[in-house]
Amino acid sequence: MTGSEASPSFRLAYVPGVTPSKWVRIWNERLPDVPLALLQVSAADAAGVLRDGGADAAFLRLPVDRTDLSAIPLYTETTVVVIPKDHVMAAVEEVSAAELADEIVLHPLDDTLDWERPPGRPAFERPATTADAVELVAAGIGVLVVPQSLARLHHRKDLTYRTLSDVPESRVALSWPEEKTTDLVEDFIGIVRGRTVNSSRGRAQDRPERKDKRPEAGGARRKPAAGGTAGKATGRTAAKGSRGGAGGSGKSARGASSGGAKGAKRGKPRRRS
Repeated sequence: MTGSEASPSFRLAYVPGVTPSKWVRIWNERLPDVPLALLQVSAADAAGVLRDGGADAAFLRLPVDRTDLSAIPLYTETTVVVIPKDHVMAAVEEVSAAELADEIVLHPLDDTLDWERPPGRPAFERPATTADAVELVAAGIGVLVVPQSLARLHHRKDLTYRTLSDVPESRVALSWPEEKTTDLVEDFIGIVRGRTVNSSRGRAQDRPERKDKRPEAGGARRKPAAGGTAGKATGRTAAKGSRGGAGGSGKSARGASSGGAKGAKRGKPRRRS
């Protein structure tokens, strides 16, 4: 590498609620010479960061326009509703979407949760961020529907959350620009998919060549090691020869053995009655 060439690095973006620490640790173990830089972005901005070249890959929430982005779905999260602890819905473990009909449901601008609220529900100006929406919930302005990890991330003593049924779960995926599927992106895909260190890249040039154990046509066969396979082969050859090898030695041996046995039996004196 010349002095003008920059050292390789990998930029990983992630949305709030996603914890990439496990994959980052494995990356640092396998590629210690390639620094990994983390960049937290809002759910609404994650795809744009990838398209603008601000990150090589990103953990984001689906849906995402896959026209120019590739995505590997990883896991799903339960959708919950964040409410004050003294709210009437805090008395139950699960809330249906229909039970939010009379509630002001906050929908932050940085949220990409894919669910349709029934018509007729009270409207409210959208807060800029999830953190702003949480503040409004605490003030008794409305309730907030988010993935469970975000409810935990913005935990407050005066708030709680309940599982929201009848709505889609939040899906987390690893995404990257399709035209920029670099070797380092392939490395990270391998780590996320749980490949071992020997197969993490999955590129042909990184895989060891397959050794063909069969001898080439016209080539000499490999001699067995002394005292091991050779001994077994010699023993099998000798046994085969004794059973019927060249010169009829095997047959003669069987005849002699058989005849001797029969002769010994016939020569045994009979017992007198």
